[in-house]
Amino acid sequence: MIYPIVAFGDPVLKTLAKPLPAEYPAAELELIIANMFETMYHAHGVGLAAPQIGKSIRLFVIDSAPMLDEDEDGNPIVDVPTDAPVKRAFINPVMVSETGEEWAFEEGCLSIPGIREKVVRHGTIVLRYEDEQRQVHEETFTGLTARVIQHEYDHLEGVLFTDYASGLKKQLLKGKLARISKGDVDADYRMRFVGQGRR
Repeated sequence: MIYPIVAFGDPVLKTLAKPLPAEYPAAELELIIANMFETMYHAHGVGLAAPQIGKSIRLFVIDSAPMLDEDEDGNPIVDVPTDAPVKRAFINPVMVSETGEEWAFEEGCLSIPGIREKVVRHGTIVLRYEDEQRQVHEETFTGLTARVIQHEYDHLEGVLFTDYASGLKKQLLKGKLARISKGDVDADYRMRFVGQGRR
């Protein structure tokens, strides 16, 4: 099942997501994760967080493989840290550390179509998380995979990549973001807007 993706302006995107309890039904969680991957691939994304499908729970999925090959326009990615691709669901993640050299990269978001901005992030992270079997792991990620994880982790904290923009840049983006929140977007996937139901 492909979920509609929540657009900028919905309060769920600015809300601190709640942990999934240990007793959360395994079959339901498995279905949500499978549907999130399907939704992400349908929208040509490399990551999707549960708040983006209207669920304020601490869960996100990523598949960094496409990002390690080419950018949004199909051009080979060069001059950025690379690593092995990761396809995985992350449940109840906790950011243990963000270290390494900081570097800028142009990011986008399925909830904010048509806008891309450079964001500076650390090159190495350590993340503690549960896998789909609810087993706990603590793992180090680097390069573009670390960036994708940081972006999706931010969603669980109620932070969007546009929040990192400077004051002047935020003013310049204000009109575009307002139009997105009202449904004035050009996206080739279904979206859900505040007060407008589903599209």
